[in-house]
Amino acid sequence: MTASVLSGFAQVHATFNHVWSALMLEELYRLGVRDVVLAPGSRSSPLTMAASEHVGLCCHCHFDERGLGFMALGIARGSHRPVVVITTSGTAVANLYPAVVEANLLGVPLIVLSADRPIELLDNGSNQAIDQRDIFSRHTTVHHDLPAPDAEIKAAFLLSTIDQAVDQQRRTPGPIHINCRYREPLYPGECLVDASDYLAPLGRWLTNSTPWSDWSWGDIQTRATIPALSDVWEAFAQQRGIIIAGSIHDPQQAQQVVALAKQLGWPLLADVQSQLRFDPYNLIHFDLALHDEHFSAELTKAEVLLQFGSRLISKRLTQFIAQQPWQDVWLVEPLPQRLDPDYCVKRRLISSPADFIAGLPKIPEQAPWHQLGSLQRRTSQFVEEQCAAFSELGVCHQLAQRVEGQLFIGNSLPARLMNMLGAHRQMPLRVLANRGASGIDGLIATAYGLSCTCSEPTTIVLGDTSALHDLNSLALLKQAAQPLVVVILNNDGGSIFHMLPVPKEGELLERYYRQPHGLNFEYAAKMFGLGYSAPSSLEAFAAAYAQALESGVTLIEVNVPHQQVADDLKALGAAIRGASREL
Repeated sequence: MTASVLSGFAQVHATFNHVWSALMLEELYRLGVRDVVLAPGSRSSPLTMAASEHVGLCCHCHFDERGLGFMALGIARGSHRPVVVITTSGTAVANLYPAVVEANLLGVPLIVLSADRPIELLDNGSNQAIDQRDIFSRHTTVHHDLPAPDAEIKAAFLLSTIDQAVDQQRRTPGPIHINCRYREPLYPGECLVDASDYLAPLGRWLTNSTPWSDWSWGDIQTRATIPALSDVWEAFAQQRGIIIAGSIHDPQQAQQVVALAKQLGWPLLADVQSQLRFDPYNLIHFDLALHDEHFSAELTKAEVLLQFGSRLISKRLTQFIAQQPWQDVWLVEPLPQRLDPDYCVKRRLISSPADFIAGLPKIPEQAPWHQLGSLQRRTSQFVEEQCAAFSELGVCHQLAQRVEGQLFIGNSLPARLMNMLGAHRQMPLRVLANRGASGIDGLIATAYGLSCTCSEPTTIVLGDTSALHDLNSLALLKQAAQPLVVVILNNDGGSIFHMLPVPKEGELLERYYRQPHGLNFEYAAKMFGLGYSAPSSLEAFAAAYAQALESGVTLIEVNVPHQQVADDLKALGAAIRGASREL
């Protein structure tokens, strides 16, 4: 009953609720939305029907709203387009909260359309009715609580509300929440609604393909927030400096950071989220090399810091940044947030790396001022030795060299291990992570969403507790169009707590922090129809991973002792420090 602009907007709909729903979905389509994720529900039926009948929208379904939100997050990050999330009323909406929080911190354009009861059904015991107004509090860019659809309210009100919300989202990237109140009837009946008189004032909108409101859709990210740098850049660039690369989404822009580092003769320390972690110019094992007093002493000779992107994983690196008496610190990051946890930044530039670098005055190429590369190579030798055995370290080190396509890394230990290990590689690798709130929920669903936007294989590496948090989302994976590999590092609980100063007296560590579960994932894989492998050597892991890249969806479970990773990292750090002292 709903038509896209390809054939003109439909005049006849199932109910008046459907008229408003169709208007919203059509306007969002005109504003760039192409993907809609939906969970089942009754109150959301008008939205569901409008989305399913729109020929320009691709609909993705999941029964679990928490996983649904993270799937939308992954699709939006992979496609670089806003994604609509449709849920029914009640606690279904609340289950989106973690994904909305993550989207807000990362500046990801989700558009939540939550169905709701009309206002007269609140606070009177009506079923499945909660107060959904501004339920996401300060975690959204825009929030609107719409009235129930009414023919006395102009259609242009609805369209212009959508237009303004999306414009605000483009100016300040993040999630939108539009609460949609529907009175019954919610389903098609015997009589259709002819809305031609109601829609007539929309005029040409009914037959053209442009949004209702003519907002200025300029490139907001490159707005004039970068001051003229010609008077300060030359002095800044002539000092001993380092470049740190945090989260950068575009591999081509990341390569411009490498070119700038080479021109300046400055070392590059690249986070795993930067798309430069495995670039030959990056000091790939800098995190572990900070155990080496000679490496650290050489690094402290730096006077200025230029950082591209935020949210660094390495705690040792962030501690170094906080302790160093910098003469100047510049942070280049497109999100208009402070993103300066230690309050070191002296010049904040809201810009993409490409726009910042394009605006710099040209200076002659400079010779490197440091010996960090040769100092780090000693650390790399220890890494190769420590990672030769079957362990979490060994698997992550090998995986970094073997991954094809794109890699999504889970939080807790996997993010830290992938940020420490690996080797330089020529084949580019796209790496993503949910490092806004750095939660362990929704990781499988996010990875699946990313896979929906990529024509190459997708690999996710995560811990066992993270996998248990998002077990429902294994149901999504069978729909993957490309090979999808789930690598679960099963150390029987939260083994990261072995490395944190948590109380260890009596049962405190085991019962209240690590919480061992004694579970494995073989039957979970069978339940959801996934391939399964549990290698017990690095050679078997390499063979299993190679096979998985040729298959549909495979879960590879790496079972290791819970204490092993803490012992291995402790031994590796001690070996690096010991060798440094002997020199």
